[in-house]
Amino acid sequence: MKIRTKLTLLYSLLFAGILLVFALFFYISFSNDQKEEFYDQIKQRAITKVYFLFDLNIKPEVLQTIYANNTPRIVNEEVAIYDHNYHLVYHDAENKDIVKETKGLLDSIALHKEVRYHFGKYNVTAFTLEHDNKSYIITAAAIDRYGEEKLGTILEYLAIAFCLSILLIIVAGRFSAEQALKPVSNMVKNVDEITANNLDSRISIGNGKDELAELAITFNEMLNRLEKSFTAQKEFVSNIAHELRTPLSSIITELELSTNKQRSIQQYQDIIKLTLTDAQSLAKLTNSLLDLAKASYDPAQISFRTIRIDEVLLDARQQLQKQNPLYYIKINFDEIPAIEEVIMMNGNAYLLQVAFANIMDNACKFSDDHACDVYISYQNQYTILSFTDKGVGISEEDINKIFTPFYRGRNKIHSPGYGVGMALCKKIIGLHHGQIRVSSSINVGTNFKIMLPHVSS
Repeated sequence: MKIRTKLTLLYSLLFAGILLVFALFFYISFSNDQKEEFYDQIKQRAITKVYFLFDLNIKPEVLQTIYANNTPRIVNEEVAIYDHNYHLVYHDAENKDIVKETKGLLDSIALHKEVRYHFGKYNVTAFTLEHDNKSYIITAAAIDRYGEEKLGTILEYLAIAFCLSILLIIVAGRFSAEQALKPVSNMVKNVDEITANNLDSRISIGNGKDELAELAITFNEMLNRLEKSFTAQKEFVSNIAHELRTPLSSIITELELSTNKQRSIQQYQDIIKLTLTDAQSLAKLTNSLLDLAKASYDPAQISFRTIRIDEVLLDARQQLQKQNPLYYIKINFDEIPAIEEVIMMNGNAYLLQVAFANIMDNACKFSDDHACDVYISYQNQYTILSFTDKGVGISEEDINKIFTPFYRGRNKIHSPGYGVGMALCKKIIGLHHGQIRVSSSINVGTNFKIMLPHVSS
């Protein structure tokens, strides 16, 4: 069911309920007023009969004849008059005796002065009356045929008016729902026109004050993030093309030079070495880019399992020292507690190994002693890895951009690189819900601190 239909139904049911309450209130109020008016009318007719009987000395037979000729509104009227000793003085139709005045009833009337109640179809009013210094108890009963017909007519009119009102409410509700959702329709139209080629387009926020404006603002913020992501992706592809172009151009140039003329064996060997160096550099860059792409996947697409952080760290050191025998990496396990869970986590061993190897490689590469000290500790729900070197350090300006892909700081003169390693590390640590921080001082050294949640957290 569409929201427009839901709003229409809700609007119609709400107003229908309100109308029904008002209609019932009107009908009940009118019915009560009608009854009170009828009670007053038959009471007044009963009092009039007392005057006819005692003041004008009209014979009871005449009054009974009047009783036999009912008015259009009053049907089967019956009046009974008792003195203070409960002796019957007058009765319109003693043979019928609708009220059936018992002593208990007469006592109640004398006590309360006036009693009104409904008996079958009859409305009954009973009261006391002082006349010529004498007390009388009078009961009057009759059927309000005119009142009942009037109430029935009013009920029919109310039912017809209610049904017509419901129809009008449904039409008005449909129109109101369409007007209320018109900004949403416009929003859908605007969103449908946004493609990868015009991500700079934005949705109108209208007056900027209602909930739809908040939705439009939120969607525009999402578009801002998407636009930045697409822009970063384009820049990423452009940087990849640029970085790949350099080693490929070098390889092509060296091979072309080797084919221009006949060269000595030593010269060919030198060209092969240069070409091999460029090819190795190209392979390293390609592997880094593949790792960076893998670290950018949805976590649901990467396999996670329970692993030991210290084992991954040892594997990373072994791999790095195998490639660079001159590197000296010391791992300090002194602060690891006896509880095994604090060095275990849910993660991807390959990606973490790549991240640790990159940090240790940078530490050794930018240090004269090619050394890196690694400390393992824990704090609350995190296992903490600290990588420290005594190298050239990183400037404050470069630290703010160190995790930007393809950014290379001023220390690149000390060692070549592609600016992929640190961006890759940050993505991998983020993928594992961890944190990475860096602090450095020029010509003193650099410290990388990684915090990873362990399985007991």
